[in-house]
Amino acid sequence: MKHLSKYVVYLFVFGSLLFVCGRQPEREYPITPVEFTNVDITGGFWHPRMETNRRVTIPTDFEKCEETGRIDNFARAAGLMPGEHQGKRYDDSDVFKVIEGAAYSLTLQPDPALETYLDSVITLIAGAQEEDGYLYTMRTVGPLSDAAGETRWSYLQHSHELYNVGHMYEAAVAYYRATGKRSLLDVAIKNADLIDSVFGPEKKRDVPGHEEIEIGLIKLYRITGEKRYLDLAKFFLEERGRAHGRELYGRYCQDHAPVIEQQEAVGHAVRAGYLYSGMADAAAMTGDSAYVRALNRIWENVVSRQLYLTGGIGAQHGGEAFGDAYQLPNATAYNETCAAIANMLWNQRMFLLHGDAKYIDVLERVLYNGYLAGVSMDGDKFFYVNPLEADGEYPFNHGAATRQPWFSTACCPTNVVRFMPSLPGYIYAIQDDRLYVNLYLENTGAINMSGTPVTITQATRYPWDGSIRITVEPEAPADLELCLRIPGWARNQPVPSDLYRYAGASEMEAELRVNGEPQPLRLEKGYVRIRRTWRAGDEVELSLPMPVRRVRSHPAVEENAGHVAVERGPLVYCAESIDNTGDVRRLTLAENAGLTTELREDLLGGITMIHGTGVRADNRSRRLNVRLLPYYAWSHRGVSAMAVWLEQL
Repeated sequence: MKHLSKYVVYLFVFGSLLFVCGRQPEREYPITPVEFTNVDITGGFWHPRMETNRRVTIPTDFEKCEETGRIDNFARAAGLMPGEHQGKRYDDSDVFKVIEGAAYSLTLQPDPALETYLDSVITLIAGAQEEDGYLYTMRTVGPLSDAAGETRWSYLQHSHELYNVGHMYEAAVAYYRATGKRSLLDVAIKNADLIDSVFGPEKKRDVPGHEEIEIGLIKLYRITGEKRYLDLAKFFLEERGRAHGRELYGRYCQDHAPVIEQQEAVGHAVRAGYLYSGMADAAAMTGDSAYVRALNRIWENVVSRQLYLTGGIGAQHGGEAFGDAYQLPNATAYNETCAAIANMLWNQRMFLLHGDAKYIDVLERVLYNGYLAGVSMDGDKFFYVNPLEADGEYPFNHGAATRQPWFSTACCPTNVVRFMPSLPGYIYAIQDDRLYVNLYLENTGAINMSGTPVTITQATRYPWDGSIRITVEPEAPADLELCLRIPGWARNQPVPSDLYRYAGASEMEAELRVNGEPQPLRLEKGYVRIRRTWRAGDEVELSLPMPVRRVRSHPAVEENAGHVAVERGPLVYCAESIDNTGDVRRLTLAENAGLTTELREDLLGGITMIHGTGVRADNRSRRLNVRLLPYYAWSHRGVSAMAVWLEQL
C-alpha cells in the first residue's frame, strides 16, 4: 500500500468510526499504537511471512474449518442444513478468529474474492443467531456436550459460550474497519446486548471459565461508544474470585481470588494472558490504578520466575498451565502457541500503560522465538506445543513429533493467522509529540504527529544484522522526539529480570548517528531519545552489536544447571539432529571455544547459522563441530531431535 492510500484508509477508518460512534471513549491508553493500516512492511524478514499468511495460511484455515464442519455448524444453526453439531463446544471461535485475521489482511491488501467469501460466511453466522441475540451453535443445533451445560450460561466453567462470542466481537470490529460493512458488527452488538441484559451486579453473577469476552467487549465499546460494554467487561473482571463454587478449579481459570488481589500468574496460561490483557484495557479505559498495581505485580512474577528463554509461558501439560516458581522443564515444556500470542498482547498493553522498553523486550523475544516457531515457513503446519528439547520420537505436538496441519482443538492455527497481519501495528507508537520506534524491520509508516504528517522509513536486515537506517520525512519541519528502543539483549540483559543472564558482559555498545553525526546514548526506560526539529530527509543510523552470546539460567532453574543456551540478537538458537551427529541432547559445548556465524542464503529461506566446538557426553575425547540454527526454524526438514540448553564443558 502506497503512502497516499494509507491516508485514504486512515480517513476511511476514522470516518467509519464516527459513523458508528455516538461518542468517543472518555479515557484511553497514555500511549497510542500507530495503526497497522498506516504501516507497510515492505521487505526483509517479515514481508515473506506475511505474504505466506495471506496466500496460504488464511485459505488453509478456512478450508480446514469447512472440512471439519465448523462452518457447517452455522449453516445447521441457521436451518440451512440437516444434521447434528460437529466438533467441540469452542469450535465457533476458530471461524471468528480466521475472519479477524482475514479482515486485517483485507485492510492491508484488498482481495475481492476473499471479501465475497467472508460475506458468505458472515451470512451463515447471522442466520445462526437466535432471535434474542444468542449465538452458540452447539446449543442451537445439538446435541450438547457434557461441558456445555443443560441450559444457557449454566456451566460457564467449560461451556465457552462467552469465550466464543468474545472472538466474534473482535472479528466484527476488524471486518467493519476493513470494509465498512455492519453485517457482523450488528450480530455482535445484538449478542452483547443480550449478555448485558443477563449478567451484572443485580442480575446473574458469574464469570467465563475462559477469558476473552472482556477484550472483545472493550473493542465494541471503542467502536460504538456504548459504555455498557465497558461496564460489562469490568463486571466480568471484578466478579472473578467471588465464590462461584469453583474451589477445585478456581486457580485453573484465575477465579481463585479477586483480580486486584492476585499475586502471581497461575492456571491455564492462555486464559491468564487474555485476562491480563483485558485488565490492562479496563485499567486504561477507567483509570483503575488497583488494576495497574496488580498487573505490575503479576508481570514481575512471570518475567522473574515463569518465562522461558523463548518467551513461552505455561510449563505444564496438565492444565496447559503455569508451574511453580522456576519450574521450567525443557522436554516437557508446554508453551502453547496461543499462550505466546497472549503474552505479546499483554506486553504490548503494558508498554502502552507505562512507556517502558522492557515490555517490548519481552514481546520481541516471544515474536521471534516462541510465536514464530508455531507456524511453518510454508504457512500450513503448526506447533501447538513448543518444547525446548525433543528426542525426535515422542509425539509432543498432540500426536506428532513435528508440526501438524491441524488439530481437533485448533486454537493455535487460527490464532496465528490473526496475529501475523496485525504485526505492523506493533512497530510504532505515539504520545503527544513523541514517536516510539519499538521494532526494527523493513517498513514505511505514514504517521500523523501533532497535526503534521510524517513518513518514516526503516531499511535493515534485522534480525540478521543490527544496522538500521531510519529516514524521517515530515511534511513540514517539526519539533518531535524520536525514541529508539535499545533492546535489552544489546544492553547485556536478555530479559528484564535475573531469570537469565549472559555468561560474561559484552563490551560492544550500540552506536547512533543523526545525519552522520555521532549521538550520545543516554537511555530512559530503555529508549534513547532524540529531540530536534526534523526536516525531510533527516537520517538516523542505529547500529546494534550482535555478538553470539551464551546464556545461563537462574540457579533455581534446576534443569538448566551446568547448561548454556546460545543467542544472537533477538534470536534463540538450538541444536538440531539433522545438522549434528548423534543425539543433540547429549552435546556438550566447549566453554572457551569461539562461536562463529555463517550466513546460509540457501537454507530455510536464508538464515545465519552458529558454529562452535563441543563433544558428546558419551565420548569426550572426540571434538565436534556443533551447528546451531534459530529456534523458530527447527523441524522444517523432517522429524528431528532438538535441544536449546546444552551442557557446557
